[in-house]
Amino acid sequence: SHHSRRSLVMSSDGDDLPRAHIKRIVKKKLTELMNEGFAGDGKGGKGPDGNVQKEALQAFSECAKIFIHYLTATANDICRDGKRQTISVDDVFKAIDELEFGEFSEPLRQAFEGLKKDAAAKSAKKTDAASKKRKASEDAAGGVGDGEAASQGDGEDNEDDEEGEEEGEDDADGDDATAD
Repeated sequence: SHHSRRSLVMSSDGDDLPRAHIKRIVKKKLTELMNEGFAGDGKGGKGPDGNVQKEALQAFSECAKIFIHYLTATANDICRDGKRQTISVDDVFKAIDELEFGEFSEPLRQAFEGLKKDAAAKSAKKTDAASKKRKASEDAAGGVGDGEAASQGDGEDNEDDEEGEEEGEDDADGDDATAD
């Protein structure tokens, strides 16, 4: 089922990658390469920035798009060989190996793990912020309504709970009425 790869490689149906992203990636790497071994000018300056022709950026973009298409087709073949319809992360890494880019496999896995950790931390921050916001709105609604919100707590106004502690967690001084 490797027949679909060639047709995907040559498709050009408006699925261009964002030029600004390509330019930023290329310029960043080029600057790193140009600064390798640069001892500096003694004045705290950095090495030269590299320049790239507009046509060269278009070539990078087309190459990246072709690589994505080829990698997708290969991962799809691996997925179908496994009698599945959804491409997994493992399918992508197996495709990288199958396309003989194995030397990138481990650095890519490490980068992917870093991305997952960053996403988890970001998600935890959002959850914590939403929890604090919800708690603040519950506290603000305190005596308003049918009295249910006021009866849920221990009857004390916990203004020292600004760190987002949920009820039932131990306070630093251990005097929380609901702690075990």
